[in-house]
Amino acid sequence: MAPTARGVGTALAGAALIASGFTFGYPELVVIGVAGVVALLCAVGYTAWRLRLTVHREVNPARVTRGQPCTQTLSVRNSSRLRVVTLIAQDVCGSRTVPVPLLRLRPGHDTAVDYPVPTERRGVVRVGPLRVTRRDPLGLVGVARNNGGTAQVWVHPRTHPLVAVPVGVARSLDGRVDKVPHGTITFDALREYVIGDELRKVHWRTSARVGQLMVREDLDTSLPRVVVLVDDRQAAYRDLTEDGGSADFEAVCEAAASVLVACVRADLAVELVVASGERPVGTGAHRAAGPADASPMLDRLAEADPTAAPEVLDTATRRLRQHKLGDTLIYLTGSGRPDDLAPVGALAPGYPTIVAGVFGDQFGVPAAVAGMQVLAVADAADFATSWDSLGRW
Repeated sequence: MAPTARGVGTALAGAALIASGFTFGYPELVVIGVAGVVALLCAVGYTAWRLRLTVHREVNPARVTRGQPCTQTLSVRNSSRLRVVTLIAQDVCGSRTVPVPLLRLRPGHDTAVDYPVPTERRGVVRVGPLRVTRRDPLGLVGVARNNGGTAQVWVHPRTHPLVAVPVGVARSLDGRVDKVPHGTITFDALREYVIGDELRKVHWRTSARVGQLMVREDLDTSLPRVVVLVDDRQAAYRDLTEDGGSADFEAVCEAAASVLVACVRADLAVELVVASGERPVGTGAHRAAGPADASPMLDRLAEADPTAAPEVLDTATRRLRQHKLGDTLIYLTGSGRPDDLAPVGALAPGYPTIVAGVFGDQFGVPAAVAGMQVLAVADAADFATSWDSLGRW
């Protein structure tokens, strides 16, 4: 609660009139001054009475891809029984405020306001609370209170279609990716015998039924486990601006989201590791519970910012070495620290396949690093093209 400029003037004028009236013997001035002070006290009592407002908000949808529409529906109900209210209200939406008209809101009635939530930038947009400002009829005292709760909108990075997926190295009877066209583990089909086929592959029961030799054809399958390491160190991005924005980091997030979505659609186990994060987020530990969902990993990407210290990458690589999370490691970073590719490539004994995506200015970025394949790209679309053109996994 705070007095307005008019309230401050009324208080000063009232005090001056009372003092002048007593000093010079003018009771009229005292009466006018007392009237001003009484009006100010009444204004304080008026604004101190807290109105009963019920605020309900609904965000649809709560998770969107950058650039997609999102709508906030705000409903304000006058839960008091005695009076009509007219208030000044503003709802907080990210970094801006949205005016909410509350004109002559009758008891037991509500008003609803719809407005778009900005989704031009990746991140987490916080919506609310509703800030209601109430003043007395004379405008002497005003009070601003927060009403209702808040909501969050996760703006995920854009994704680019990836055709190729890693095939892993571990053979599995439950594997979903064919690694070798003619293998020894999982039955695939029967075909006619050709000269050179091994007799032990002949399926005698089917051969007797059809009247010619039929050969059993098997496949070697694998169950890939992919780990995506996102570098969120400030020093890794040369284009970092004063407000913390970086086009290269946005491209890294889009590339990471593209890999995650491609792996989930292919029903592959995938883990997201942010260099400054304490623990990975992924589908590997929850595959038996139901269908995989990329939303928790995309939420983590929406929350990421390139603000971490340089030493977090050493901590992340140490954890990856101690706790093997998969067989394929995808490392996504900016071009600000090209010498840091070597420590990641040193994880090769534990991760047979390592691919590094380096985004931004390619000056000083090595074309090849021991233990990994390096994709020097300009943006996420360029990464998708280079990814699908990889010769081997």
